[in-house]
Amino acid sequence: MDILIIMGIGIFIGSRFFPEKHKKKNEKMQIVCTILIIFSMGVMLGKREHFLQEISTLGLTSFLYFFIPTVFSTLIVYLLTRLFMKKKLKEKED
Repeated sequence: MDILIIMGIGIFIGSRFFPEKHKKKNEKMQIVCTILIIFSMGVMLGKREHFLQEISTLGLTSFLYFFIPTVFSTLIVYLLTRLFMKKKLKEKED
């Protein structure tokens, strides 16, 4: 929840008070911060004692975190699209 609040504050400040002339600097700072986050995550993983033994489990877990939401999201979008597109086509025909 804290992350969403901080993100909301950032969106508000960015949309209301952040000057357009600083947009390029902000984009570069975002890239640098993203690189630092990825690097620090790698350092934290590398510090784990049994990381190499856990990597297959982490890989499977990561795959499942990617695969399951992707499949269900795709399925839901497909079903909703079929449902609403049929209604829209019927409205156009009438």
